[in-house]
This record gives sequence, structure tokens and C-alpha cells, in this order.
Amino acid sequence: MSKKVIVACGSGIATSKMVAQKITKLLEERDVEADVQAAEVKDLDEALEGAVAYVPVVKTEKDYDVPTINGVAFLTGMGQEDELDRLVEVLS
Repeated sequence: MSKKVIVACGSGIATSKMVAQKITKLLEERDVEADVQAAEVKDLDEALEGAVAYVPVVKTEKDYDVPTINGVAFLTGMGQEDELDRLVEVLS
């Protein structure tokens, strides 16, 4: 069973889906299997159940007890490799 990774933005539509797809592709390139899902910030409590990592694309009010990876890095490309390395480590 794949480990679950949640990517969240304000609406859970365009940005988080784009980042989730990008992360999925990058992980596949490294032969790392994961179930990367996009979610809305308002649904985070439920979405994070069973997740091994959280990738926020927006700043959230709340801290979650899950390793957090900087999602903005996947949007801008700046620091992306470092954040991808952190995510791969969490998934290992």
C-alpha cells in the first residue's frame, strides 16, 4: 500500500492538483511510490488521517503532527530539490 501525501491549497483545485501531479512525477523519476492527493485546507483534518507527509502550498493557521514539506518550492522551482529530498526521506 502506498504511503499517503497530502498537498493542500486554499481551494484544493488548481494549485494543489498541479503540485500533486508534479510531486508524483518527480517521485516516479526516483522510483519512489506514494499516493499524492490534493486537498482543500478546510478538509485538512480529515485528509491528513493516515498521511505520512503534508505539503502546504499556502500558509495554514494550524500546525499538524505530520512532517511538513514546503509546497511553494514545487511551484517556483526554488529549493525544489531540497524539499524533494526531504519528502523522499520521509517516504523511505
